[in-house]
Amino acid sequence: MEMKELTPKQIVKELNKYIISQDKAKKAVAIALRNRWRRQNVPEDLRDEILPNNIILIGPTGVGKTEISRRLSNLVNAPFIKIEASKFTEVGYVGRDVESIIRELVNLAVSQVREEMISAVEEQARKRAEERVLDLLFPPIKRRRKANLTYEQKRQERLEYEEVKSKQNQTREKLRKMLHKGSLDERVVEVKIDELPEPRVEIFSSMGLDSFDINMGEILAGFMPGQLSKRKEMKVSEAIDFLFYSESKKLVDMNEVKETAINRVEENGIVFLDEIDKIAGGKSKSGPDVSREGVQRDLLPIIEGTNVPTKYGMVDTTHVLFIASGAFHVSKPSDLIPELQGRFPIRVELQSLTKEDFAKILILPKNALIKQYTALMKTEGVDVSFTKGAIKEISNYAAMANNKMEDIGARRLHTIMTILLEKYLYELPNPECSKIKVTKEDVSKILEKIITDEDLTKYIL
Repeated sequence: MEMKELTPKQIVKELNKYIISQDKAKKAVAIALRNRWRRQNVPEDLRDEILPNNIILIGPTGVGKTEISRRLSNLVNAPFIKIEASKFTEVGYVGRDVESIIRELVNLAVSQVREEMISAVEEQARKRAEERVLDLLFPPIKRRRKANLTYEQKRQERLEYEEVKSKQNQTREKLRKMLHKGSLDERVVEVKIDELPEPRVEIFSSMGLDSFDINMGEILAGFMPGQLSKRKEMKVSEAIDFLFYSESKKLVDMNEVKETAINRVEENGIVFLDEIDKIAGGKSKSGPDVSREGVQRDLLPIIEGTNVPTKYGMVDTTHVLFIASGAFHVSKPSDLIPELQGRFPIRVELQSLTKEDFAKILILPKNALIKQYTALMKTEGVDVSFTKGAIKEISNYAAMANNKMEDIGARRLHTIMTILLEKYLYELPNPECSKIKVTKEDVSKILEKIITDEDLTKYIL
């Protein structure tokens, strides 16, 4: 869908197809996303002054924080990466360098743009691959010109060559028809493969490999005498796919790919920074003298906006949208350093899911759990159905389990559904079983003992 068509209401409508409840969070991200399009359409002298509305989503696990961000990026086909803040440490300690977030985001964008451009030249690449396979099956006859021929001899030689070429073209067209029908798929051909030797470079660095993002293959390619060639035998069906990929790479301009990818990251990139509550506060227990505050200060420059070097070029993070999330059970957003708080002006609290929400999650979204398990059982030739009473009872038990133990949100439904259908999932395929109807009584029979038994609840749910 085009960005100009995605009004905030339309964005929320699309998110509603996958995410139940959490209307405040949906509205906040919808406005933030629409503001990016609005910024790109304001006068140029003001455009760089408008900064993204970075958001902190506050709420327990399993209520839809990650899903909202992931679906948001899919809507606009934007580069998106999910990173756990707890994986990072201050520079100089064991851990990951925060700039690797942007490098990974650029790598994803390059892959995304390359795939799009390959799709655009797919038809042309397939034709080229087909011609190369036909050349392997029936090599074309080259015209050999002889010296010191009279005019009549040259004319005769040309006529003979054209006659041979005409017959060759007829044979080639017959082979083309056979190729389209798949009659030649099992025939073996010898394909020439060009490759560069992979340089082996050992790096000794206290900063880890995340900060060393240089494509040594590209650097050393200029010093190589040329590509090495080898021949490999493969079936025609495999050769078509291999040569299609080879021709696609030739048709796609990598400089254009890099330029488009970097622009897409700078204008539309989305970073989802999960578990930000784990770095809120003072000293960390994970290592000597490594402070949570230090990790926040390392993250601050890329969130504020800085130039990050990548193997594809410099990337400006000023207009990258950052969405942070955390449960904040122990700490609170005000425990973050003031500078970081200021870079996340929008804060939205997500609510715990109720049994009514669980009932909707089971049946309403496009990827609803009931639809998933119905499709899984269908592969075994079994039609499974759930009564309204069964769905209501599953929701009740999910809510009860979350109240008795840790609240893990909608993820509790995955556990309960697996336990509920475990017998069938294990015994199928079974020729005698073609239909399964799950009732309220079936749900109660299987789950009641587990929920009421404290020890079983602890270890099973």
